[in-house]
Amino acid sequence: MKTRLTILTAVLMLSTMFGVNAQTKESKYGVDSAKTILSASLYGEMVKQKNYKEALPGWRYVFNNAPKFQRSTYTNGVKIMRGMLYATKDKKYVDTLMMVYDQRIKYFGTNRKYPTGWIMGRKGGDLFTFKKKDMASVKEAYGIMQKSIEMRGVDAEEAVVNKTMEAGKLLVMAGELAPELLINDYLAFMDLLKARMAKYPKKANNVKGAIANVENDFFAAGVADCETLSNIFTPKFEANPEDMVLINKIMKMLNRQECEDGALYAKVAEQKYKLEPSADAAHNLAKMFIKKKQFSKSKEYLQKSIDLEEDAEIKADLYFKLASINFMNFKLTSARKNARAAIKNMPNWGQPYILIGKCYAASSKTFPGKAYEKQAVYWVAVDKFKKAKSVDPECAVDANKWIKTYSKYFPRKEEAFMQGLKEGESYKVGGWINETTKIRLNE
Repeated sequence: MKTRLTILTAVLMLSTMFGVNAQTKESKYGVDSAKTILSASLYGEMVKQKNYKEALPGWRYVFNNAPKFQRSTYTNGVKIMRGMLYATKDKKYVDTLMMVYDQRIKYFGTNRKYPTGWIMGRKGGDLFTFKKKDMASVKEAYGIMQKSIEMRGVDAEEAVVNKTMEAGKLLVMAGELAPELLINDYLAFMDLLKARMAKYPKKANNVKGAIANVENDFFAAGVADCETLSNIFTPKFEANPEDMVLINKIMKMLNRQECEDGALYAKVAEQKYKLEPSADAAHNLAKMFIKKKQFSKSKEYLQKSIDLEEDAEIKADLYFKLASINFMNFKLTSARKNARAAIKNMPNWGQPYILIGKCYAASSKTFPGKAYEKQAVYWVAVDKFKKAKSVDPECAVDANKWIKTYSKYFPRKEEAFMQGLKEGESYKVGGWINETTKIRLNE
């Protein structure tokens, strides 16, 4: 009772200030400012108490008679309609909720912080949430959210991107949306979310969650397997073999899904390199030949990609791929050379160090000299594994595994004694390795 008296007192004061009898239909207070202010105050209290049923009459008066009164008419309207929906399950409140968003756009759509595009994202998201089983509503919600994302770009909310992808998935599964359109969404949304993470690093966790949700919905839609992608894109590529926009889209999708061994990938990768002999195009061909185990050809195109690439991190990855191929073919000197080049381009990456360590360990049996000299190779191998985890904690688990594996092959103490080796002393491993290390022994 005391709250109501306080509100009534405030209303009387405000009515005097704004001149009740002087109001016109054009005023943001409507034709009766006293009733508008009183209604807003009373329903506002009900909203705070989450008593949405009691809030409805006062809110409805303000909504219908003073639509320009204040933005909170619409933020509270959303709360009331959602509350009534959850309480009654009556879908008629969805229609009113949509009216709330539309009227907000009409009267407050130019707000800088919450512009029309932002409001549309919330509108489409609620329509989708409350009418997910109605495909006509899902389709409408999908269109509204797509427009919101188009308007907002990198400022589109993660929840809107997620719901758009989920809506697209349901539409594809119901035969209401072409699979290619969902593929377009997936590629665009992944790029958008990565750009959003770069612009708003404090939102990184939210964006990572959104990326995971987008990927889950995309894969669940059943359009991501290599066969489906080939069926969709082969006729399009054959009809437009010089369309670089289409070629890049196809390559991006096939690379994401690791479809490098398919016929479509071969055609598109070769055409891209023919039209634009870039580092990326050469890399695509290299990946194709790796999948086909045609390593001489893959090395050729990796080197071409390295020669054309300017980004240090990408170049490091290319060198590492080249090093890995050489390692698989037991070309250990070349493998180390390429791994060192990867390190030069990306010093804090541990995997090239691990690969060098594995090269050293792999050479033990063929390394010239006596038994202890062959075993000494494991000292420098373990040195590399330790270096790997010191520069790159992410590879510590992998490095520790190899340290444990190869430390078992260190010379035993009695053997070392016979060769005059003392633990902790400096030791030069010669040959192609040519590195200095410390003597370590087993019991």
